[in-house]
Amino acid sequence: MCLVLIALSLVDYAYQRWEHEKSLKMTKQEIKDEHKQTQGDPKIRARIRKIQLEVAQRRMMEAIPEADVVITNPTQLALALKFDANEMIAPCVTAKGAGYIAARIKQKAEEHKVPIVENKPLAQTLYKATQIGDVIPVELYQAVAEILAYVYRLKGKQYFV
Repeated sequence: MCLVLIALSLVDYAYQRWEHEKSLKMTKQEIKDEHKQTQGDPKIRARIRKIQLEVAQRRMMEAIPEADVVITNPTQLALALKFDANEMIAPCVTAKGAGYIAARIKQKAEEHKVPIVENKPLAQTLYKATQIGDVIPVELYQAVAEILAYVYRLKGKQYFV
């Protein structure tokens, strides 16, 4: 009788331990819920990202009137550059966009009489190599300097000493 009870208790102990370990594991739904709790609801995060993007685009569009030149790939890309020899070591990108954003940049530049220069290879290289607020890469100084010199001649400014 004791041996039967010991055998039953061992089987019961093994079953109880297995049941306990199983109850500690989370279900897929519990994992999803915990992720939402720690990371926030994906819909809310997407809305926050959308608002941040809109604010950044609005700020970018407000910087276009102060730009010295807008360099474009005739249809798809547009980058606004600003250079102030007293404050900057090199021209910096104040706005950039592709497709619809590029069209808006060109439209805003035309409204504020910012010169638009078409240079497909330079526009593509600048678009790939820079972000908004970045100084242009050293390899592109010569090409950008030629464009800025042309633009300054058109405006009658004298920035290069």
